[in-house]
Amino acid sequence: MADNKNGELTTYDKKELAAVRKAITDKHKLVSNLKTPGPYVKKKQGMDYVEYSYMREVADKEFPGWSWTIEKTEVLGSEAYVVHGRLKWFDEGIWRQGDMCAAHRIQKKRGIDEFVDIGNDVKAANTDCIKKAFNMYLNICDDVYRNQVEDFELSDEQKDEIVEAAALVNEERLEEITELIKDQIIHNGNYKSSLAKLQREAK
Repeated sequence: MADNKNGELTTYDKKELAAVRKAITDKHKLVSNLKTPGPYVKKKQGMDYVEYSYMREVADKEFPGWSWTIEKTEVLGSEAYVVHGRLKWFDEGIWRQGDMCAAHRIQKKRGIDEFVDIGNDVKAANTDCIKKAFNMYLNICDDVYRNQVEDFELSDEQKDEIVEAAALVNEERLEEITELIKDQIIHNGNYKSSLAKLQREAK
């Protein structure tokens, strides 16, 4: 069961649930593989980061209806401002949510115990928090934040090609290769060498 757009519970049978799970996986893989445009990638203290405006634009396009709520804030003495926020988004027919925390150092004027702009520090803590949530839960800017996972799964065309090659060897080999594909023992990383070996066996 899952919440629908009206906050009501929706019941899925096994086939429907499998379709929803695949749709969610496909959507997040698509977003994860988006290349972040260079002008939005900045550098601070040697680390790459992405401007909030771009991440929000992707969230608006790929996950329309998302919302952000600040659940709790905390001031750590006069050193940092902490935000605990909650991202809620509609994910291929299911409402989902996830929490995130972030802290931002409170800037002080050099040599005196006086804040530079506490309002800006509060804003920065919230922005950092929502950006972390966008990346963690929606896979936005995975290329910049180094969260992409190499996709080893064979395409349908690759599966068909290697199965056809195995069938030309013999029935036993076909069954073996089918299981190896299912268990992802044959994958993108060794696909070409596996196919070449089968083609040699078939000769």
